[in-house]
Amino acid sequence: MPNIKSAIKRVSVIETKTLQNNMVKSAYKTAVKTFEAAVAEGDKSKAEKAFKEAVKKVDQACTKGVIKANTASRKKSNLAKKLNTVK
Repeated sequence: MPNIKSAIKRVSVIETKTLQNNMVKSAYKTAVKTFEAAVAEGDKSKAEKAFKEAVKKVDQACTKGVIKANTASRKKSNLAKKLNTVK
């Protein structure tokens, strides 16, 4: 345990930020899973709505610094490829 006042505060702040980052990461992973479920069903309109939501969540995670820009770009590209396979 830290003894210095500023170090104690840093531990507290890091715990809070870790929870926020996990919340953002969880939201984007859930959105991606929802999209993949819609693709598996083969429902084009549902998949398109889920795609928009998933891309939005991936962009939010990128903006917050939870994932890197290239990772976000790669994930969006893969989602778009999956969307194009739905008939």
